[in-house]
Amino acid sequence: MRLTKPRFSPLSDAELSPEQEEALKDFRPGPVLNIFRTLARAPKALTRFNAWGGYVLSRRNDLPAREREIVILRTGYLCKSGYEWTQHHRIGLREGLTADEIERIKQGAGAGWSAADAALIKATDELHADQFVGDATWAELGKHFSDKQRMDVVFTTGQYTQVSMILNTFGVQLDEGQTLDPDLKGF
Repeated sequence: MRLTKPRFSPLSDAELSPEQEEALKDFRPGPVLNIFRTLARAPKALTRFNAWGGYVLSRRNDLPAREREIVILRTGYLCKSGYEWTQHHRIGLREGLTADEIERIKQGAGAGWSAADAALIKATDELHADQFVGDATWAELGKHFSDKQRMDVVFTTGQYTQVSMILNTFGVQLDEGQTLDPDLKGF
């Protein structure tokens, strides 16, 4: 975690304006995560953010859920986003990643991955470092994924880079009951 306290505190239910409450309606009933309670401070932005984020996390994204989570977790790790890593660690497990695979995501493409999984990690690394996927990695992705799936790798990495920037800069803290991965402490 980059900050030990939020720059913008998540809004409590009592603090929500009608417009903010409307922006959070899709998260009810149930607990509303700190990221959304924080972004509710800009309700119009939250509404648009949710529309694009909803695409990335939906079946309209042609990457299988497990592979999508590899990209999201690698992006969160590279961005040193403890909040993002924590949220998607549990989602990754739910979508078919093992605890060992999630740990190996931190090590990169050379950590015993299949060729397809390694290509996803390489593409994510290149996008993070240079905002571009090189020809060799693009061709390797093409051996395992359709053109639409390769587009979705870029869309997913871009979305979660933005999410990580938001979380890190605004200081969004973990939700109640969550524990920060030790490898993401002290950034």
